[in-house]
Amino acid sequence: MTPVRHVLPVALVTTLVLVACSSPSSSGRAPAPTPGVSITRPTDPAEPHLTNIRQITDGGENAEAYFSTDGKWITFQSSRNGRTCDQQYVMRSDGSGIRRVSNGNGKTTCGWFIPGGDRLFFGSSHLHDSICPPKPDPSKGYVWPLDKFDIFTVNRDGTDMRRLTNYDAYTAEGVLSPDGKRMVFTSLKGGDLDIYTMNIDGTDVKQLTNTPGYDGGAWWSPDGTRIVYRAHHPKDSLELAQYRDLLKQGLIRPSKVELFVMNADGSGNQQITHLGGANFGPSWTPDGKRIIFSSNHKSPRSGNFDLYLVNLDGSNLEQVTSNPVFDGFPMFSPDGKHIIWASNRFDQKQTETNLFIADWRP
Repeated sequence: MTPVRHVLPVALVTTLVLVACSSPSSSGRAPAPTPGVSITRPTDPAEPHLTNIRQITDGGENAEAYFSTDGKWITFQSSRNGRTCDQQYVMRSDGSGIRRVSNGNGKTTCGWFIPGGDRLFFGSSHLHDSICPPKPDPSKGYVWPLDKFDIFTVNRDGTDMRRLTNYDAYTAEGVLSPDGKRMVFTSLKGGDLDIYTMNIDGTDVKQLTNTPGYDGGAWWSPDGTRIVYRAHHPKDSLELAQYRDLLKQGLIRPSKVELFVMNADGSGNQQITHLGGANFGPSWTPDGKRIIFSSNHKSPRSGNFDLYLVNLDGSNLEQVTSNPVFDGFPMFSPDGKHIIWASNRFDQKQTETNLFIADWRP
C-alpha cells in the first residue's frame, strides 16, 4: 500500500510531507530506459549520519526505493509523466537507466528485487481494473484505500510478467528474506490485515499475526531470524468497531501506528515503540542491532516526518533527519555504506517527493 508502507503513501507524502499476465506495455514491448539525474545536495550539520547526499530523481512522486542484493539496482514506485497513480520502475543505483517495469495499467506498490537483480516482484491492481483505483471520499477524513493488489514477478526489463497471488483482496507490502527463499507480506485475504510468509513461488503460505487490527510493513532482520513491522491494534470495543467498519469499506485510518518485532515464525511478538503518532517504514541497520524508521511523533498532526534509530527494546531513540518536511522509507545498501530514502526536501512543487542516497556515517 503506498499508503501503508511500507507506510505513508505517496499521496500522504505530498500532503503530509503505506500465470502470465498482460504484456508490459500496450505495444507488447517493454518501455525503453530514460535518462536519470544525480544532483549533489548540501549536507546539514544537524544530520551528522548523512554525508555526500545525492538526489537521484527530480520531479513527480517517487517513493519506496529499495536496493537489489548486489546494490547495483533500485526499484521504486512513481507517479510521473502525467500518471495519476503509481507504476513500478527500476534504475541503476546512480539514478541512470530509469525504466518502467509494470504494464502501465492500474496501480502498483511495494517492489523488491529477487537475488541476482534480474527479476523483481511488486503489488499491482491491474487485473482488477486497468485504470487507477478511485480515491477515498474526502468526507471520511484521512484514510488509506485497501486496493485489490496481487503480487506479480517480472524481469528487470519489464518482460515476462507472472501472477504470484490470487486472493481477490489487498495483498502487498512484500519483502524478500535475506536467503531469497521466502517473502513476508500483508494481506486482507483472511478478513483482517495480517502478516504472512510464503515461498518465493507462492507456496507454503503461513500466517504470522492474528491480533485484530492492522499489521504491515514487515521487514526481515539481516540474518533472517526476526521481523520488524508496524501495527495498530484497537484498544477497546468502540475503536475495534470503527476499525472494522472502515475495513468493510476497503479503508484504514493510519494516524496511530507503532513498531513491533517478532521471530520469523511469528512467535516472541513484542512492541518496540510507544511514541504516539505514525511510526512506519521500519528496516534494520546492517548489524541487525537497531531499527531505522520514520515518525511524526513530535507533531502527530503535521507532515513533518523524520528518520529515527531505536534499539530493539525501544531504548536509545536517536533522530537522524531534521529537515522540516517528509523523510521516510529508509533502506541501507547491502554493504552498509549508503542509505536511500524518500523526501520532500528541495522540492520545486508541493506535490513532489524525490529519492536521495547518502553515504552513511555510523
